[in-house]
Amino acid sequence: MQLTTNNLSSESSPYLLQHAQNPVHWQAWSDDVFDQAKKQNKLVLISIGYSACHWCHVMEHESFEDQEVAEFMNEHFINIKVDREERPDVDQIYMDAVQLMTQQGGWPLNCFAMADGRPIYGGTYFPKNKWMDVMKAIVKTAEREPLRIEEYAQKLSKGIQQNGIIMNNNMTFEADELLLQKNISQWEKEFDWENGGLKRSPKFPLPNHLSFLMAVGVQHENERILNYTELTLHKMAMGGIYDQIGGGFSRYSVDENWKVPHFEKMLYDNGQLLSLYANAFKYFKNPFYREVCDGIISWLEKEMLDKSGAFYSAMDADSEGEEGKYYCWSEKDIKSVLKDDYEWVSDYYNINSMGFWEENKYILLKTETDIDFIKKMKWSQEEFKTKKSRVIKALNEIRDKRIKPGLDDKKISSWNAIMLKGLCDAYPIYEDKSLLELILKNATWLVEEQTNNDSLFHCKTSNKNIDGFLEDYALVIEAFISVYQITLEEKWLEQAKKLTEKSLELFLDKESKLMFFTAKNTSLIARKMDVYDSVIPSSNSVMATNLFHLGHFYRNEEWIKNAQQMIKNMQANMNQYAPGYSNWAMLMHHVVNGVEEVCVIGENAKKHLGSFSAAYHPSRILCGGEKPTLPIAEYKTKKNKVILYKCIKGSCLPPIELK
Repeated sequence: MQLTTNNLSSESSPYLLQHAQNPVHWQAWSDDVFDQAKKQNKLVLISIGYSACHWCHVMEHESFEDQEVAEFMNEHFINIKVDREERPDVDQIYMDAVQLMTQQGGWPLNCFAMADGRPIYGGTYFPKNKWMDVMKAIVKTAEREPLRIEEYAQKLSKGIQQNGIIMNNNMTFEADELLLQKNISQWEKEFDWENGGLKRSPKFPLPNHLSFLMAVGVQHENERILNYTELTLHKMAMGGIYDQIGGGFSRYSVDENWKVPHFEKMLYDNGQLLSLYANAFKYFKNPFYREVCDGIISWLEKEMLDKSGAFYSAMDADSEGEEGKYYCWSEKDIKSVLKDDYEWVSDYYNINSMGFWEENKYILLKTETDIDFIKKMKWSQEEFKTKKSRVIKALNEIRDKRIKPGLDDKKISSWNAIMLKGLCDAYPIYEDKSLLELILKNATWLVEEQTNNDSLFHCKTSNKNIDGFLEDYALVIEAFISVYQITLEEKWLEQAKKLTEKSLELFLDKESKLMFFTAKNTSLIARKMDVYDSVIPSSNSVMATNLFHLGHFYRNEEWIKNAQQMIKNMQANMNQYAPGYSNWAMLMHHVVNGVEEVCVIGENAKKHLGSFSAAYHPSRILCGGEKPTLPIAEYKTKKNKVILYKCIKGSCLPPIELK
C-alpha cells in the first residue's frame, strides 16, 4: 500500500504523527472540523489514544492502515484523532460517554458522535471485522432511524452533563478519626498480603493510596498498615514492573505478582513513585528505597530531560513493533554479555522459570534482598557492589545499542509538576547541588515557558498552545509549594498564590466550592468535575489540599473553609468506596490531626530546616528564612538568633533557640 499523508502531518503530537500516513482522512480536534461535519451532514468518529498505548498501535495496524476500512471511514464519517494527553478534557467527555454506554473504558477510545459532538455509540479496541460491523450498523441506523439517533444523543448528553457533578453538602462537617478508621477498615478487605497492592490484576502501583496509608500508619503507630505499606513497596521494586538495570517503573503489571509489566514508562507514575519511595526512606531508613529513588532519577536524567529543563511525557511499550523487546533478555544474550558473571546473575535476576515470560524472553526481577543474596554467596558488601555495578554497566551498554521505544516528547505542565514535586521530596535525602539545579531549572521553565499573565498552558507545541486545565493549575501549585519548602525562596509560594487566585476565577463552582476540570469558556458539550483519585490524584483533591496549605501560609481563612467544604461534599463518595478517594482521605487526615507549622527564623535558616525536611512527617509545612515576609511568619522574630517555632491548630510551643 502506498503511503499517503492526511491532515495530521502538520501536528507535533507524537501520537497524531503516528497516524499521519494512515489512509484514513484523520483531522485534529477543532471547531472547524465540526462545522465541516454539519455542512456535509456526516456523523463524526472521535478516536482517542496516546503514543505509548500498545492496543492503540494494534488497532491502527489492523484497521486504520487497512485500505478497505479507511475507504468506509472516509466515505461515511468525519474522522478526528485526539491525543488524550494533549486534550484530557476531550478524553474525559467521551470516556464518560463510553462508560455510561458499556460500563467499560480504556484506550484506544472510539466514539461515534453527531455533527455537533454529542456521542451516540462507542467502545475501546475493536478487531477489524468487528470494527467494520459496528460502523455499518451505525451508518444503517442513522440513515433509517435518524429520530432515534437524535433522541439517544440528547439523553446521553444529558447523562454526561449530570454524571459526576457533586452537589453542595450543607450537613455538619464530620471529619473525624472514626470516619477515617471506618474507611481504612473497608479498604483493608482488598489488601493483597502476599504480593502487596490490591487483590486484582492488572495491578497498578497507585502511589497516592500508599502515601495515605503510610501517613496514617505513622501518625497512629499502626504496625499492620505500615507492614502492608512496606510489603507493597518491597514487592513492586523487586518485580519486573521496576526496570532493574535502567531505573524507573512501568505503568502497571498485567499479573498479581508485579512480574510482567505493560512496558510503557510514564512521567506521572515515576514522579509520584519518587515522592513515595523518598518519604518511605525518610521514615523506614531502608537503603533499598533510596536505591529505587536513585534509579528513577537516573532514568529521568538519561531519557526524559529536555535541554530547557522540561521533562518529556512517556516512553512507549513497543520497539520494532514488539512489546517489551527493548527491556527483555534471552538466556543466550545474557550469557554472551556476562560470561563468568552469568551464573550468579541468573540467580540474582531470575533468568529461570521465575523470570521467564514468553518466546525465550526473560524479565529481570528479584526474589531475594541484597542482604540475603550476599549472605548466600558469602561475599562482602564491597565485593557485591563492585560485581553488581559491573553487570549493570555491561547490560546497559548492550541495551543502549538496541532500537529504543518511541519517546513522547510532549512537555505537559501537570506531569512536569508531578515529577518536580517528586524531586523536591527526594532532595532532602541527598542535599545534592546538581539535583537542586535540576529542580530550579524545571520550576523556572514552568514559570517562563508555561505561564502567561498568571495563566498556565497545558502544553505548547510548534503550531498551537493548549490552555491549562484544573489538573495543571492544581499540580503546578502543589509543586511550587514544595519548591518553596526546600529553598525558602518566597517567590515560589507567591507564584503558587497567583495561580490559585487564577484557578478560583477560571474553574470554581461557587455553589459547591468544587472546581470544574475545564475553564468557564469551554466549547465542549459538558463541564466535568474530576474528583476520583486514580493513577493520578483528582485535580479537585489536589486543589483542596493546596487551598488548605496556602490558607495556613497566608492566614487565609476563606481558602481553608473552601477546602473543608470541598472535602465535606466528598464524604458520601469516600464512605462508598474509600480506595477511590485516597488523596481526599489524606486531606481529611490533615484536617483531623492539624497541620504542624515549623518555622525557622534567622541566618542559615535553610540549613537548620533541612533536618526537618529530611524527616518524614505526614502533616507538616515548613517556612522561614532570614527575613520572611509571609503572614505565617508574622510575630515570629529572630532577635539576632536562629529561632525555631512550632505551631499546630493555632497553639504554639515556646520558641527554641537553635545553635
